[in-house]
Amino acid sequence: MIALVAAPFGLKPYGIYLLSLWVVMTIAAIGLNLMLGYAGQISLAQGAFVGIGAYAAALLTTSGWPLWMAFLLAIALSLAIGWLLGYPALRVQHHYLAFVTLSFATLVFLMLRNEEWLTKGVYGISGIPRPTLFGWAAKAPIAFYFFCLGILTLVSLATWWLVRSPWGRAFTALRENPIRADSLGVDTRRYTLMAFAIGSALGGISGVLYAPLVQFIEPTAFNLNLSLNLLLMVMVGGSGYFLGPFLGAAVSVLLPEWARFGSDALYLIMYAIAVMVLMAFCPSGLLGLAHRVLKR
Repeated sequence: MIALVAAPFGLKPYGIYLLSLWVVMTIAAIGLNLMLGYAGQISLAQGAFVGIGAYAAALLTTSGWPLWMAFLLAIALSLAIGWLLGYPALRVQHHYLAFVTLSFATLVFLMLRNEEWLTKGVYGISGIPRPTLFGWAAKAPIAFYFFCLGILTLVSLATWWLVRSPWGRAFTALRENPIRADSLGVDTRRYTLMAFAIGSALGGISGVLYAPLVQFIEPTAFNLNLSLNLLLMVMVGGSGYFLGPFLGAAVSVLLPEWARFGSDALYLIMYAIAVMVLMAFCPSGLLGLAHRVLKR
């Protein structure tokens, strides 16, 4: 798998597209894992932030602006909105917080669908160009894949540093016992807002890459199904594990396409049963299961 990710030269264009989609979804799942797995704050709005980033990229690049401007706009918007969305997390927790973020995701979807003057509504935005950096054009599928893989590498290194920094330890303390963390001097209010802001910004980065990958976006792609799928990636891979989003995104994006056998309906039924069994007997996901086996 690692060799295929590093050098997918023998794949057909659709296989490269699936790898690129895995990279893009992994970035969004890393952001959700930071909120849920490390800070213990559930969110059903990550798909909405992917949509914000995607529309920022589509609107700017189709108007002649470079993609790096879309990155800046998406990160700024997602950080600001994510910070504001974190305020309800200071008052409500668990499924109540999930309902709050669900309401925000629904609001974003309705805006994308109904504000045609800005988003073109259900007609979508097409002809989204792929970037050119220092004379190197990432228009070919393999070139754009390596561009996305480079962004994923930078995001992974930054996240690796973050979770091992004092901020990351504060996030973990916030997840394990907020009252104890507050009594030890951890500013739980600030770190809760930071977790939402940084995780949402990673969702925006994912969206900026998603738009030129598919080169056509419309509101349906960013409805609640995407948020639930990202949550599934984090839970199946292993919430709170650094490599959890990588594995979970591979299961959700690559496995249904590359390991399919028989009819599609039969495969989806078996896939759903496998996920339910995993969540029932090992809520910590595949990496949690592997950790338990190795520990024994």
